[in-house]
Amino acid sequence: MKNIILFDPVEARAALLPLTLTRPVALIRHGITTMAEKWQKAIPGAYSYSTQDYLSTKYPMIEAADGDNLFIAANIHPDATLVDAILALRPGQELTDADGRRLASRGSGTPTETVGYEGPAPLALNHVYDIFMTNDEALRRDFESLTAGRSSQPLSDTCRIIGEASQLFIEEGATVEGAIINVTKGPVYVGRDAEIMEGACLRGPIALCEHAVVNMGGKIYGATTLGPYCKVGGELNNVVMTGYSNKAHDGFLGNAVVGEWCNLGAGCTASNLKNTYAPVKLWSMAEGRFVKTDLQFCGLIMADHSKAGINTMFNTATVIGVGVNFYGAGFPRTYLPSFTEGSPLGMKPVILDRFFDTASRMMARRHKELTPADKEIFINIYEQSQNL
Repeated sequence: MKNIILFDPVEARAALLPLTLTRPVALIRHGITTMAEKWQKAIPGAYSYSTQDYLSTKYPMIEAADGDNLFIAANIHPDATLVDAILALRPGQELTDADGRRLASRGSGTPTETVGYEGPAPLALNHVYDIFMTNDEALRRDFESLTAGRSSQPLSDTCRIIGEASQLFIEEGATVEGAIINVTKGPVYVGRDAEIMEGACLRGPIALCEHAVVNMGGKIYGATTLGPYCKVGGELNNVVMTGYSNKAHDGFLGNAVVGEWCNLGAGCTASNLKNTYAPVKLWSMAEGRFVKTDLQFCGLIMADHSKAGINTMFNTATVIGVGVNFYGAGFPRTYLPSFTEGSPLGMKPVILDRFFDTASRMMARRHKELTPADKEIFINIYEQSQNL
């Protein structure tokens, strides 16, 4: 069995903040599955992670006793050509792209020989907004991979499908009633025990992972991914929700990325387009400043365990760190640091013990536990935020 270590490329990990504050790059969800799940399907083996020291207690790196490891950049998607090139590596070799960035290596320690990758550039996450910008392609790839050679559960007669039935796949245990599903623009995947309630309208490509729910009357445009146990309502357009997060009521969210254990209250709306139609600037946590992008559409980027109260509003391209609690009328700044709470009238530091109480209660509803390892990670992020 191959021993495979998915490593965080330094530049990519920094560019994917704040999502990577709480997880290795490999556990970012893109398309239907996480980056790690894609590689586990492409190359069977024993997997672990090379990530930040403070994350390693929960996500340790496990090296092979004989030193024969495959290190793979966690921000790149597998494809047939790339997988073949990685499996062809000999001990001591590393595979690099045209810009000299390491894609993979074999062995332990510093590689002694470089091999240039001659295949097409792999689909990669090099910026946090790539998560939604390239989610369309990622969804289509995952849909093909996950459904190949398999049969979908039948669609209820209470529903209406527009397009080829082969572009809809419903896993066992899923419930879909009274919905309109349009697959002419892309496939729709409904995971195990997921639910689409009556009156919902979906236009692919869309994925509902296990136990995800679209509430009555929900309007979901592609390319959108609802991670495990996410619950949504209102209007979503090109949104990636990592898992265990809720936007269950009316309100708009578009061109956005939401982490785990987040909650957007009733009526919460986030802009994804400036009134001037100008390209947006986005806060870079790595650089500590707003940076120019070529994006015209960019909505909310929200890290894990953050909350927004009822009727809250966010400006275009707002970045929210870990453990933020925002409420009240009016727009906040377009960057809210981790572990802060308040309203447009002012933000203050979150009390960490109270944060742990809230997180524990929310996770218990999904039969999950806030572990000592989780707390150590949050304490480290909290200390980082106080030093900014």
